[in-house]
Amino acid sequence: MLIGRHSFIRQSKLSDVAGRIDYISNPKRQEHLYATYQTEGAAPEFWKNLAKENQLDFKASGATGKCIEGREFIIALPESFVEYKPDDVVRIFTDSFHKRYDVECSAALHHNKKMTNYHIHLVFSERKMLEHPEVKIATRNMFYDEQGKHRRTKKEILDEQGNIRAGCSIIPKGEVYESHIFTKKEECFKSKAFTREVKEMFTEIINCHVKEESEKLSVFQQDGVYLATKKIGKNNPKEAEIRADNATRQEWNRTVDVALVEGVSEEDILKVKQEEITAKTVQSIRTHGWLPDMFRQIIRGAKDLLQEMIFKFKLPPKPVPKIDLQEWNDMWILMDKLQKQSQEMRNTQQEISTLKKQLPETKGFFKGKERKSLEGKIERAEKQEKRLHTDMEQNVKQAGYPDVQSFAKAYHKSEELIREYNNEMREWKNQTAQKKEKTLEPPTKASVLKKLHSYQKEGRQQPKRTKKKSRDMER
Repeated sequence: MLIGRHSFIRQSKLSDVAGRIDYISNPKRQEHLYATYQTEGAAPEFWKNLAKENQLDFKASGATGKCIEGREFIIALPESFVEYKPDDVVRIFTDSFHKRYDVECSAALHHNKKMTNYHIHLVFSERKMLEHPEVKIATRNMFYDEQGKHRRTKKEILDEQGNIRAGCSIIPKGEVYESHIFTKKEECFKSKAFTREVKEMFTEIINCHVKEESEKLSVFQQDGVYLATKKIGKNNPKEAEIRADNATRQEWNRTVDVALVEGVSEEDILKVKQEEITAKTVQSIRTHGWLPDMFRQIIRGAKDLLQEMIFKFKLPPKPVPKIDLQEWNDMWILMDKLQKQSQEMRNTQQEISTLKKQLPETKGFFKGKERKSLEGKIERAEKQEKRLHTDMEQNVKQAGYPDVQSFAKAYHKSEELIREYNNEMREWKNQTAQKKEKTLEPPTKASVLKKLHSYQKEGRQQPKRTKKKSRDMER
């Protein structure tokens, strides 16, 4: 299957979930905001409390970097979706996600500034509200250092002068020192399997509502034969690098399409991709770090190798019948019917011949009754013979032939053409089978001049390609 349109559904982490929700759903901050939608429990207070608890847990863990307060999916929609009510569109996607994963969501439907990208922002929580919040009361004074870690004694948070160090704190006995109103984060939301599952779900929703078959999308197969291109965000400082990288990836993808059309198997293409791109890229990163120019060189090397494989694998042109196969099929059906009628006529004629031989033996006064019976049988058989012949003539005339003789001549000539075609097909299948057996042999490197001469030689040897028929028939 050639590369087609893929859905664009991207997940990102949010370090300021409440701020992000305000940004995507605030009409004052969005130029083309059409609709917003929240699940039942996703009030502003929910997101504030969620952010607070995430930050406290992050601080207590001692982790570095930014705290992940929530996550977001951006879902690009076909432009035809503008024909649907915006409220319905955003609700369908949000409710589908909420029903499957049972977490609170907040979503908004936008156009970008250039009005070229109709999309949904769907923010969701990795935690659920606890049915019974956990509240811990201090049974004695609790001491915490600058990182928010609990210390056993007050001395551990004092400086040399005996003062509490900046950033340290004390929670007096009887007060709340820890509370949880949310469950722990669901680990599944961090997995690639989850992201892929969501992409498939949203893509299926899109495909269920598009009005044209051409608008249907598919999820990009990361482990497939193609290389994914990257989206270039606004004001991305690496725009030039990403564009060059995407162009090289597209060179590979175009070569893959040619390989598939020429009959190279997906397994063989994947082997080249894994050995020549994936493995070499991993080795390059381990040795030199990430070098964009090196990555592009690796892809081009793999593309050249795949082109060598295409040339080596190149199938001979598939034979084309010199008669329309549907027309031949109709002729064969008619001939089959005529042959059955002909066999019936031969049997009738044989019966007539046998009865007539018996007729001279029925002479005499006492055999009159027997003779009359034989004459009646002969008469009925002759009528049957005439009826069968009339049916044969009518069948060929309905098919457009003046008589049986004309049809028989056309049929036998066509039969020769079909026999010739079937012989060519058998030979072609043997040749292609031998080609496929040799596909996995590594292509040898050749000079540009040598390759050019090979291309020219093969071009002279190959007959012109003609349109393939959809059916092979051997009778």
